[in-house]
Amino acid sequence: MNILLLGSGGREDALAWRLKQSPSCAELIAAPGNPGISRWAECVAIDPCDPQAVVSLAKERGIDLIVVGPEAPLVAGVADAARAAGIATFGPSAAAAQLEGSKGFTKDLCARAGIPTAAYERIETVTAALAALDRFAAPVVIKADGLAAGKGVTVAISREEAEAAIRAAGDGPMVIEEFLKGEEASLFALVHGERAIPLASAQDHKRVGEGDTGPNTGGMGAYSPAPVLTPELEARAMREIVLPTARAMADAGTPFSGVLYAGLMLTAEGPQLIEYNVRFGDPECEAIMPRIQGDFAALLHAVATGGAFEAPSLTNDTTMTVILAARGYPGTPIKGGAIRNVDDAGTRDGVIIFHAGTSIADGQLVSTGGRVLAVTARGGSLGEARDRAYAAVDRIDFVDGFHRRDIGWRELERVS
Repeated sequence: MNILLLGSGGREDALAWRLKQSPSCAELIAAPGNPGISRWAECVAIDPCDPQAVVSLAKERGIDLIVVGPEAPLVAGVADAARAAGIATFGPSAAAAQLEGSKGFTKDLCARAGIPTAAYERIETVTAALAALDRFAAPVVIKADGLAAGKGVTVAISREEAEAAIRAAGDGPMVIEEFLKGEEASLFALVHGERAIPLASAQDHKRVGEGDTGPNTGGMGAYSPAPVLTPELEARAMREIVLPTARAMADAGTPFSGVLYAGLMLTAEGPQLIEYNVRFGDPECEAIMPRIQGDFAALLHAVATGGAFEAPSLTNDTTMTVILAARGYPGTPIKGGAIRNVDDAGTRDGVIIFHAGTSIADGQLVSTGGRVLAVTARGGSLGEARDRAYAAVDRIDFVDGFHRRDIGWRELERVS
């Protein structure tokens, strides 16, 4: 089949790499893509958030399946327009994408469906938010209600820090949440209507600094699987969180179809939902894709069309992804820095390097800022995957870049 992949980041590079290996994939087009994605797909420069442009390209190229990578096109209704045009699309409708597009929407759904999550209040103004702080103990979590690319969350350790975060956000929808104690893990499930099956687990590292310090980012690295999410806890999360969500969305007349990413806090009382994303995580996707076996394109088509689908086989090894970001990220990152030796670094010891924020200028690979490269390695253990990933990182010449050296530290401490 002919496949159109929407997006231009590291997640989409990993998806393109895996889709291209699928026996059922005849032609792969990416819009708009990036230099890394161009290794696997033809890149076409259109706006992936423009429903009409996407549908026109899909019709022109005889596309059988659209795979939507990032969240913005989903919230913009691209999947709705494509389905209305009769094109199978992997990704939820705009109405179902509210699970990520509005933190308040998801919290209200959890309250109605009895899904375990932190106590919360939805707030519209700075004045109301400051007053609401009286009803929460520190630490407290302040969340922007809309899309924020993984950076719209402040975990305020003190009342003063919480007030500063609220004032910085200004008037507008936000959610104030109880702080949950435990360890975070990510669970990815394939969902169509009321059917949901687990795909894979991972653990992300959101903070910019080593030891999980500094501001939140879109993610500085990840590994898969996440052993802390045991088979028993995964089954409980599916039973108490993911499946009730799928039923609630179907009952509301806005059934979900695609991949549902549940960010979980593993508390002493059991798994609780932190938030949902309605697409593959980034950089979790870069860690998960090398573990998936079989015809991935056919699997996504089955989910998109409501056909019979089962969880794919996963390799028994462990993968680790380390993000190289541009200096200044997540604030004002440096752009245009030259990147060298990527091809050499990505051709050894089960390593693959996915492009997240790169372009070509005068024949040279350069950074476009933000997260730039996702260095992914496989190993028989997390320690082996880590050693291979960092050996590859060290071979890359990127003067304007930086990375964390402690990805996977919690699990590595447990197994040491």
